[in-house]
Amino acid sequence: MEVSTTNNANGASTKSKPHRNSKKPEYSRFTQQELPAWKPILTPGWVITSFLAIAFLFIPIGLISLFASERVVEIVYRYDQECIPEMYCDNVTGYIQSSHTNKTCIKNVTVPKKMIAPIFVYYQLDNFYQNHRRYVKSRSDKQLRSASGEFSTKGCEPEAKLGGAPIVPCGLIAWSLFNDTYSLSIEGKVIDINKKGIAWKSDTNVKFGSNVYPKNFQAGDLIGGGKLNESLPLNEQEDLIVWMRTAALPTFRKLYGKINSNLEAQDVIKVVLENNYNTYSFGGQKKLVISTTSWIGGKNDFLGIAYLTVGGICLFMALNFILLYVFKPRPLGDPSYLSWNRNSSRQ
Repeated sequence: MEVSTTNNANGASTKSKPHRNSKKPEYSRFTQQELPAWKPILTPGWVITSFLAIAFLFIPIGLISLFASERVVEIVYRYDQECIPEMYCDNVTGYIQSSHTNKTCIKNVTVPKKMIAPIFVYYQLDNFYQNHRRYVKSRSDKQLRSASGEFSTKGCEPEAKLGGAPIVPCGLIAWSLFNDTYSLSIEGKVIDINKKGIAWKSDTNVKFGSNVYPKNFQAGDLIGGGKLNESLPLNEQEDLIVWMRTAALPTFRKLYGKINSNLEAQDVIKVVLENNYNTYSFGGQKKLVISTTSWIGGKNDFLGIAYLTVGGICLFMALNFILLYVFKPRPLGDPSYLSWNRNSSRQ
């Protein structure tokens, strides 16, 4: 570091500011990353203990999750192909779109194990992309919340207006409402399917208004799906509310209703369904699902398998490190050599 001197008008010498020969910044603990911090040294003991802890935690959770999933009793019945009359096998789209064909289909399913209430009835659709950008945006939340937003149909095209009057609810999501129906009975005794309380409370209380009633819905020439009761406000039409909570994946289930009575093992359920919904034009599938639940929800082995996989890998790694540490031990290095500026000129 050099310091230059100059003479002022009175002949006195003054020192000017020093000139740096180096471009390095001045030393500080912040710039040199020497602030107090936890710098763990991964010794063999720490690594082995960590792997064992994860293994002993994850493996039991995985086994418990699999056990809970196995306790769920589930009946899955695909009916989109079986409910097509033979004469229409070569023209299924024409059959489903015609208003003159009989859509009623009667099938029997057997209960494999005792099913304890509450029992949930779902419909499952495959290859249906509710997450398509234009489909998801085709709705008006303002219109759904309040009657004052009835004319708020921006973004609902092509199902926005009919003859100049707004469609309520507007948009492709509502227009494509699922409209297959199910009726269940055992030995002539009808099983009551409760369709109340199947939607989220946040939807019925906030997103759908109590003073908004359907208008001009499914009244055009092209019918997309189910119809709505014009005498009921939207917040009471829970089938619509469930449908309008769009799914993220092309295969999804939506709640149709609840059964509040037990079903015994080997009971034969007579299913009378109306096969109305058109999934044939885009190669979709339709399934009726009757299922119980557990503390992890419905039947799903993925969670248990994932925990077991991670726990098994950690246990395998821990055993390998133990064997290496026992048969081929290596001395630990000096941690002081991890500092790059041990011989700093400031010392």
